[in-house]
Formats: sequence, C-alpha cells, structure tokens
Amino acid sequence: MNIVFKGVVLVALFLLSGCMGPDRSSRLVVIDAGHGGLDCGAKCEGELEKDAVLQIAQKVAKAFRSEGYRVYLTRGNDRFLTLGQRTRIADKKDADVFISIHANAIANKERFDVVEGIETYFLQKTRDAKSQKIAARENASVLQGTDALSQDVIIDSVLNGPKIIESNKLAIDVQRNIMKRVRGKYPDAKDGGVRPAPFYVLVGASRPSILVEVGYITNPKERKRLFDKDYQERIAEGIVEGVNRYLDNRQRELGI
Repeated sequence: MNIVFKGVVLVALFLLSGCMGPDRSSRLVVIDAGHGGLDCGAKCEGELEKDAVLQIAQKVAKAFRSEGYRVYLTRGNDRFLTLGQRTRIADKKDADVFISIHANAIANKERFDVVEGIETYFLQKTRDAKSQKIAARENASVLQGTDALSQDVIIDSVLNGPKIIESNKLAIDVQRNIMKRVRGKYPDAKDGGVRPAPFYVLVGASRPSILVEVGYITNPKERKRLFDKDYQERIAEGIVEGVNRYLDNRQRELGI
C-alpha cells in the first residue's frame, strides 16, 4: 500500500513540476520550404537555396513534432508550388502559424564576403531599400506578369487587422530564439533583426505568418553553415522555441 501511495505522490509531483510540459497536440504549424522544382531560388558555387531550405524545413518539422505539435510541410520533396498553393494550405489546414523558410542572397560579388546575417520578416510595406530588394527577389518567381499596381492592391488588402500585429510579435520571438540557439556554437552569427517587407508568400495566409531568411547563400561562411547539420538543427530549435514563446504569450493574453 505504501509503495502504491509513494508512486501516486511521485506522479503528482512530476505533473506539478511541469516536467511534462504543456500539451501542444491541438496546435498545427505549416512549414513552407521556399522555392522547389523548376524554381531553384538563389544559387552560388553550385549550391541551391531550394535544397538548403528543404533540409532545414524537414528538421523544423521534426523539432515541432518532438514538442507534440501537428505539422504540415507545404513540400516534402523537390517540387514547385505556386504562391497560392502554399498559402491555401495554411488556411485549409487551419494552422496556428505559417512559417516560410528561405536563404538570402545578393548580386554584388564584391560584397559576398561582407553581407551576412539571419533575418525574420513579417508582411508590411516598407521604404527600406534592402527589405524591398530582398522581397523583390523572393517574389519574382510567383509574380511574373503581375503589374506593380496589382501587387500594391494585393498587399493593401491584407495590411490592416490583427494578423499583421501578431505576425510582428511572432517574428520577434522567433528571431530572438534563433539567434540564441545559433550563437551557442557560432558566436559570430550576425543578427539581421526583424524587418517588415512585402513578401507575397505571406499575403494569402490569414493567420500569423513569417518568413525566415536563415543566412546568405552568397556568403562563403554562411553558405557552408546552411548545409551543416548542426547549424540546421540550431535554426530549427530556435524556430520552435520562438513559436512556443509566442503561442504561450498569446494564450495568456487571451486568458485561455
């Protein structure tokens, strides 16, 4: 009898201590590996953005599942998806958050060694030239034939409302935790910060949505890291921890 009682007490203490962690089984995250198929994204020295981000997205999915989340990948292999297909998945699945993963690049070869950093974006118009240029490169494959006026109309239709505010909060939490994880081994990793930009892959999903640029494929140091298993796993862990923090804070704000 005493043994049974002690067992009950131990289980109770275990539960009270929070060792099991929160139940996240009702949460769904949609992870979007950028580009794919005929759209290779940025490329440098034979390495392709579409390959790096798919590897990272798969590790992000694994990390989320280990935390109890339900996960859906927009692509689990090398195939092309239109912008509309990517965002419709997030809405059809009724995801809690939508995360699109990309690798950055610049055109000026003289600055390949200089320009680096991890950046997280949320949907918003901006006058910042750098953000505009990065968004234009990522948007190119999905907006062929769409004139500038039509693009502005698309953006303006979603810039008002809680989605933008919540996406900004999500971006801050994710960026902060990515940097914390990555700098555990790579202290020289540059924090590019959280930035607003008109990424069209974030337009269609009617939920908190962010785009993470996990490093510059044109930078020799970061290009090597983008295909390194440990770096990829640290990026994944940081994304998951950031989402955990965002959703936990959101739950407290709503009082549920």
